[in-house]
Order: sequence, then structure tokens, then C-alpha cells
Amino acid sequence: MALKDRLVTEGMKLAANPNVAKLMQDERFMRLFMTAMSVPGRVSSFTSEQKETFAKAMGLASVEEVRDLKRTVASLEREVATLERELAKLRRDGERELAKVRREG
Repeated sequence: MALKDRLVTEGMKLAANPNVAKLMQDERFMRLFMTAMSVPGRVSSFTSEQKETFAKAMGLASVEEVRDLKRTVASLEREVATLERELAKLRRDGERELAKVRREG
């Protein structure tokens, strides 16, 4: 039996237990339960914020900044390649024109 199936089965058994049903009706318990369920998300957010704060304090780039810089560099490299192709074409055209002028003149 898969872990998920096992958890669902055990959860159903717990839900059928009258003591658990009574506990689930207690507003204080439910508030505590919901708070406990939100802890992993809060910890994750807190650690992410702390990482960003530490990175800024140390003058380090964040993951997002590095990703943006890589994207910008890739875009600039494509633009340079395009400009190099255009320059090569202009040089070829210019050399042809120069050769043509020399032949005629």
C-alpha cells in the first residue's frame, strides 16, 4: 500500500473516532491545528527573507538577480551576433563597391 493510501486510511479511522471528532469541534484546538499547519510555510518565507537580507548585506547577488543578468547577457550576445553579421555584410558590400569603382576608374 502506498504511503498516500495509508495516510488516507489512517485519517479516515481517526475521523471516525468520537474523541477526535469532539476535539475537532473545539475552537482552540482548531486554531492551534491551523497555526501548526501554517508553520512550514512561515519558516520557508522567513528563511527566504533572511537569505535575501544576508546576501544584500554581504553584497552578493540573489538568485533572481543572477537569473536576470544571465537573461540580459544572452540577449546582448544575440544582439552582438546580429550586429557582427550586419557589419560583415556591409564590409562585403563595401569591398564589392570599391572593387567596382577601381575597375571603372
